[in-house]
Order: sequence, then C-alpha cells, then structure tokens
Amino acid sequence: MARRPGTASAGSRGRSTSRSTTLGEAQRARWRSACGEPIDAVYSSDLGRAMQTAAPLAEALGLKVRSEPRLRERSYGTLEGMTYAEVAEKRPEDFARWQARVPDYAPPQGESLAQFHERAVEIALSLSRRHPGERIALVAHGGVLDCLYREATGMTLEAPRQHELLNASINRLRSDSHHLTLAQWADVAHLETLALDEVDRRVP
Repeated sequence: MARRPGTASAGSRGRSTSRSTTLGEAQRARWRSACGEPIDAVYSSDLGRAMQTAAPLAEALGLKVRSEPRLRERSYGTLEGMTYAEVAEKRPEDFARWQARVPDYAPPQGESLAQFHERAVEIALSLSRRHPGERIALVAHGGVLDCLYREATGMTLEAPRQHELLNASINRLRSDSHHLTLAQWADVAHLETLALDEVDRRVP
C-alpha cells in the first residue's frame, strides 16, 4: 500500500479533485525509486491525485495502472470541499458526529465510516485473491490506509488514531486472501523531507 503524495488543499476533500504540490511531485519520484522490490500488479484509486502517483511506478515496472474506484477516499457527500472550520460552523451536529468517529454516521449523501471500512477491506482482500502468491501495489488515500491498518491490527473504528498516515509513505500488509496482517507501516526512509500527515487536518 502506498499513500499518494501531498496536495494543495485541506478540508473535507473526500472524492473531490485537487492538484499536487511541488513537494508532492518530488515525493512521487523518490517513492517510485524506493519501490525496487518485485511487484506483479499496480492498482490505484481512480481519483487523479492517486493515478498520478501510480503512473511512474507502473511505468518503471513495465506494468499498466489498473484503475479501481473502490480504492477511493471516503465519500463525504455534501460536506466535500468544506474546511474543518466551515463544517464546525455551518453543520455543528455533523461535525460532532464526524469527529467522534461514530461508525454508523453518514454525512448527507455520503458514506458512513462502517460502510467505508467494509469497502476498503473488501477490495484489498478481493485483489489479494485475484493475485494468489503475488505482490501487488495499491495506491490509495489516507482514509483507505486507516481502514486497512485498523483491520490488520484489530483496532476499532471508534478508537482515536495513533498510527501515522504519511504522504508518499510505503505501507506493507500481508494477506491470506481472508485476513490482513501488518508487516511494516509508514516507511518514509526514501523521502528527503518530513512527510506530512494531512489526515490530521480533515479526518479524525
């Protein structure tokens, strides 16, 4: 699993698009060179910021990026595009339930945390079953990584996050096609600058 590099906006971005920063471009190049291990397939969220990260890795490996919508970030519905402050001011009840990590709370026209978690885990396991005995790269977003970390470690959805979700990080999981286990997390040794944890600024 790789988290795509930084972008130029913060807030309830969810599935909305955003442009990569100069730092993000540099992170992407170093991340590509760091993944020198054999990889049999590259899958990416179909959102542009993730596809931009996956493309140079796939090219270096002689592979094509396989677009996978189920690797998208959580859908925040009508909250998307709003900043933390805007949600807190204009939608205080939604803000409180969002920050409390209520599993069954779904923003209007959006996904609940429980629905998002189920989607993220199921696509990861489904892809592992599609590639038995192979190593695959999944390029996704901070929220997806958070779901997979919690599944692999048995951490509940309600528990406050204590693990890092770093931009351009490499995160390694193992799967027997039915369960996920943690191998290595938040590897940023390939980066020259400190990786940002953007999820702190928008998702609990």
